[in-house]
Amino acid sequence: QGSVDCPSLEFEYGDADGHGAELAELYSYTEEPELSHNRRCFEEDFHTQVPGRRWLELDTAQQKAYVMRLLDGLEVVNRDKRLRVARAILYLAQGVFGDCDNEGDVLHWARHNSFLLYQLGTFSAFLELLNMEIENSQACSSALRKPAISLADSTELRVLLSVMYLMVENIRVEQETDPPEWRTCRETFRMELSFPVHSEEPFALLLFTMVTKFCSGHAPHFPMKKVLLLLWKVLLFTLGGFEALQALKVRRREELGLPPLPEDSIQVVRGMRAASPPTYAIELVEQQQQQQQQQKRGHRSRRPLMKQDSLDIYNERDPFKNDEGGVDEEENDEVDSGIEGELDLMERDTIIPAMPAQRLPIERVSFPKGLPWAPKVRQKDIEHFLEASRNKFIGFTLGQDTETLIGLPRPIHESVKTLKQHKYVSISDVQIKNEEELEKCPMSLGEEEVQETPCEVLYRAMLYNLPQYMIALLKILLAAAPTSKAKTDSINILADVLPEEMPVTVLQSMKLGIDVNRHKEIIVKSISALLLLLLKHFKLNHIYQFEYVSQHLVFANCIPLILKFFNQNIMSYITAKNSISVLDYPHCTVCDLPELTAESLEAGDNNQFCWRNLFSCINLLRILNKLTKWKHSRTMMLVVFKSAPILKRALKVKQAMMQLYVLKLLKIQTKYLGRQWRKSNMKTMSAIYQKVRHRMNDDWAYGNDIDARPWDFQAEECTLRANIEAFNSRRYDKPQDSEFAPVDNCLQSVLGQRLELPEDFHYSYELWLEREVFSQPIRWEELLHCQ
Repeated sequence: QGSVDCPSLEFEYGDADGHGAELAELYSYTEEPELSHNRRCFEEDFHTQVPGRRWLELDTAQQKAYVMRLLDGLEVVNRDKRLRVARAILYLAQGVFGDCDNEGDVLHWARHNSFLLYQLGTFSAFLELLNMEIENSQACSSALRKPAISLADSTELRVLLSVMYLMVENIRVEQETDPPEWRTCRETFRMELSFPVHSEEPFALLLFTMVTKFCSGHAPHFPMKKVLLLLWKVLLFTLGGFEALQALKVRRREELGLPPLPEDSIQVVRGMRAASPPTYAIELVEQQQQQQQQQKRGHRSRRPLMKQDSLDIYNERDPFKNDEGGVDEEENDEVDSGIEGELDLMERDTIIPAMPAQRLPIERVSFPKGLPWAPKVRQKDIEHFLEASRNKFIGFTLGQDTETLIGLPRPIHESVKTLKQHKYVSISDVQIKNEEELEKCPMSLGEEEVQETPCEVLYRAMLYNLPQYMIALLKILLAAAPTSKAKTDSINILADVLPEEMPVTVLQSMKLGIDVNRHKEIIVKSISALLLLLLKHFKLNHIYQFEYVSQHLVFANCIPLILKFFNQNIMSYITAKNSISVLDYPHCTVCDLPELTAESLEAGDNNQFCWRNLFSCINLLRILNKLTKWKHSRTMMLVVFKSAPILKRALKVKQAMMQLYVLKLLKIQTKYLGRQWRKSNMKTMSAIYQKVRHRMNDDWAYGNDIDARPWDFQAEECTLRANIEAFNSRRYDKPQDSEFAPVDNCLQSVLGQRLELPEDFHYSYELWLEREVFSQPIRWEELLHCQ
C-alpha cells in the first residue's frame, strides 16, 4: 500500500459524491434494523387509511391527502405517537422501498416523495419538532447521567434529521428530467433556507448551535454525524458549489470592471496528470553508499551523475528488510504541535517498493507543451521591482509610482512592460482598497451598500459566536482524525453509532469496527467540505469575512491539526475499505442480504480507493493553502511544525489535484527550508515548477527576496486583526447614538425640545432640582480651560 509504484487514481473531484453514495452515508450499519421499523410504521397506518392499495398506485391528489393526514398526526401530544408518524414520513422520504424492485426505483420515489413532502410544508413542521427536541432538557439530563450513550438516546433526533437531510439532498440534486414545478420548488426551498422566514436566523445557524452545544458537553446525545452532514448540504445548497462559485467570481469581476480570469481553474486542474512521487532521502543515501563500495572494489560507476528519475529505478531497497528507516531524516525531530502538547511525528510509514525485476520498461519522459497556469503579478511585485531598480541605478525611490521610468535602462523598461502585461488585480485587492477609503472618509462616502446575499446573511448571523463554532468543528475533527489517540477528556462522537447491546461475536465486533471507522471518515469528510465552502464563499463575499474565519481557525490550532491528520500512512487511509457495500442504502432495502462472514468483511469492495477519504484529504490541503497563502507568520508555522516530510509523503498519492495542493504548500516554505533540503529534493522542486502557478519575481526557490528576511510575524497578525475588527464594527455594529450623528448646537431648539418625562416626575421635581442642580457647584474655571 505504501509502494512508490502506486497507480494513478481515476478520481474526479466535485461538490459531493454520487447521489446514492451521499444518501447511503447518512445511515450507520447499526441503524439498519430501523429501516424495516419505519416501513412497519408506515404500512400499519397506510393500510388502515387506504386499504388494499399501494403507495405507487395512488394519484398525486390522493398522495397529498394522505401526507396531510400524516402531518396532522405530528400535532398530537403523545410523544410515541408523534415518533411513529415521523417514522412513516421518513419511510416516504426513503423511497417506499417495500414497493420497489430495484435501487433506481427507490431513488426515483425518494426524490418524488421529497418534493411532495416539501410542497405540503413538511420541512417547516419538522423544523418546529427539531427545535423542541433541541430544547428538551429531560433528554439532555438523562444522557448526561448515563455512563455510556447509545443509539437509543438519540432516536427522535435521528428520525427528524434524517427526514430533513433526505429532503435537502433530494431537492438539491438537479436532473435534466425534472419537471418545471420541481425547479420552481427547488428555488423556493433554497430561498427559505438562505433567508430566515419564520425565525430571525438562517437554518444553518440552528445546526451550528447544535454543534457547539454538543461540544460544550450539555447535549452528548446529539447525533453529530447527521447534524454535520445536514449542515454541509444546507451550505452547499444555499451558497452554491464550486462551479456556482466560479461563475459568481466571473460575474463579480465584471461588475467591478476587472479583466476576466486568465483561465478556469476547475478545468485546468481536471486536465492535469499526476506526477510520479519523489524519491526519499534514504534511497539517495543508499545509492551513494553503493557507489562508494564499488569504487573501493575498483569498479568505478559508469554513470556517477544520473537523473533523479533514473535513481528511482536503480535505487530500490530490499522489500524484505526491516523498513523502519524509510523516512526523511528530518522526521526524527520531535515536533511541538500546540494542539495536544506535541505533534506525534514518530508514527512511521512503511515504504515497500516493488522488486526491480517486476518493473515495467522505463517510460520516456514527456514534457508538457506549456505550463498549465498563466503567470500572475501583483501590484506590490511591480513596486518592489521598481524600488530595487531605482535604488540600484538612480539612488532614490519614488514610493508607489509605477509609471515613471526616467533614468532606468532599456531592459528595465521591458521588464516593467512584461510585469504589467501579467498584472492580476483580485477582487480582494479592490475590497481592501474600498475598506481603506471608507475608514478614511466615513462622512463623505456615506453608508456602504451591502448586497443581501445568502453568504452575507449567514456571516451576519454567525458573527458574534463564530470563534465558538470554529473551535467546536475543530474539536470534532480532532476526535475523528485517525491519528488521534483515545483520551478521557476528548468528546464522544460515537453516540449515534454504538448499539445498546455491545457485540458478543467476532463477526459483530468486526462489523462494528468497520462502522465506527466509516462513521469517523464521514465526519471528517463533512467538516472538511463545509469549512472549505465557508472559506471560499466568505472570501468572495468580502476578504475580511474570510480573514476573520481564517484567523479563528489558526488561533484554534487548525494548522497543526491538519498536519497531524496527514502524519499517517496516507496511502492506506485513501485505500481504506471501511464499508460493507451489501449493507449500504438503497442496496440493502431491495436485495436479499448474503450471509456476512469474517472473510467477506476483510475483503471489502473492489474499489481502487475510497472516494470520501481522498475528497477529505484534498479539502484539508485546500484549507491549509487558504490559511497560509501570503501569510508569512503562518508559513513559518508550517516550517516550525516540520511539515515538509509529512507533505512530501502525501505526494505518494498519484492524483493530480492532491499533488498540486501539496506542491503549493511546499513551494511557499521552500525558501525557509535551506539549501541542503532544496538540493536533495530536486525532483520535488521540478514538480513545483511544472504544476504550480508562477509568480514573476517570486524567488521561491532561493530565498533571496524581501519576504524571506526576518519578519515581525506578531505585528502582521495584529495589523490584520485590527483591520478585521474595524470592518466588523463599521459594517455590523450600528449603535443608535453614532459618533457621526449630527449635533444640534442651537440653544433655542435644544431648550425647546419636548422630553418624555415619567408620570410621577412632577412629585419629585423639587427634590431632583435640589440634588442635580442647586447642590452641584459650578466650576467656571473648567469652562475657561475648555475655551
